[in-house]
Amino acid sequence: MTGAEWFATTRGGLNRYFTDLFDAMKRHPGVDVSASAFGTPSDGGNSLGPAAGSTFRRVRTAFGDRIGASENAVLDRHFALYGPPRRGFGGKRPLVVHFHGPWADESRMSGESERAVRAKYLLERLRYSGADRYVVLSEHFRALLADRYHLRPEHIRVVPPGVDLTRFVPASSSRRPMFLCVRRLEKRMGIDVLIDAWRQVVAGYPDAQLVIVGTGSEELSLRGQVHDHGLTGSVTFEGNASDQRLAELYREALATVVPTVSLEGFGLIALESMAAGRAPIVTDCGGLPDSVRDFDPSLIVAPGDADALADRLCRALTGDLPDPARCRAQAEKFTWDVAVDRHIAMYRELC
Repeated sequence: MTGAEWFATTRGGLNRYFTDLFDAMKRHPGVDVSASAFGTPSDGGNSLGPAAGSTFRRVRTAFGDRIGASENAVLDRHFALYGPPRRGFGGKRPLVVHFHGPWADESRMSGESERAVRAKYLLERLRYSGADRYVVLSEHFRALLADRYHLRPEHIRVVPPGVDLTRFVPASSSRRPMFLCVRRLEKRMGIDVLIDAWRQVVAGYPDAQLVIVGTGSEELSLRGQVHDHGLTGSVTFEGNASDQRLAELYREALATVVPTVSLEGFGLIALESMAAGRAPIVTDCGGLPDSVRDFDPSLIVAPGDADALADRLCRALTGDLPDPARCRAQAEKFTWDVAVDRHIAMYRELC
């Protein structure tokens, strides 16, 4: 397995997924797995060096990685840029590519130039081409990968992620009117829409609180939005939070909010929330609703609609939410053991 960064170094959904999948794979009998990424590795993993530095240096370092480089090993890349070539040591190793999101399109939403976006897209196409299998987390990303990158649908596998059911555990129902939002503070995450909705929430429920966990390029803009709307007394920016702190915040929260407006593959945070017994209110964006669609469709609101989001948050404050036991039972449908078994079955198709 090759990834971008270990979760202990850089928090985020892709890095959480990569790290947790590796940890789960290690526990599976009969599997010999190695994993390389930048930063501080999980036990048994390999560090490619510090996460800082130029992109060119990291690409060159990852390209030369030889951990688990036997020609009989499956090479499983989790980020387009990083990882050795599939050909090596006199053989052609089976190649699996995990598609966690359209890197080029995400860059466009972050304001990069069309020239840079086009270059990233072509690099993605090059690194994805010729893989034996592609893994996505949702049917939405299966369609996007096939259409946007012109790949054969029959080679794409949908494997929903797992959630660590020991890391996040339920607590009793919270009596505090607090909502928790755990997101990178980027444009596509819809935090600005949430803040607009929050004005309506506190107008009817002045004691309500919103805690936002995460950092990103939009942090200053979002803080300014909170200030301009007069919401500084009801909105807290927590910054990055350890798993221990995040578990504490789940226990304190009434519910969580995931207000993404574009390019969402699944939304691991929704699973973590339910594992902790807290219902996630999510937008109908990409694969984000997949974890709750057959559980409680009322938790899904239209993306970018501040009025609809405000209405659902207010209903939550009146008690219109599934209880912790139901949330936990839903999370238990998404285990890493199931995800690992599906990965291993796919690897065996190629060996």
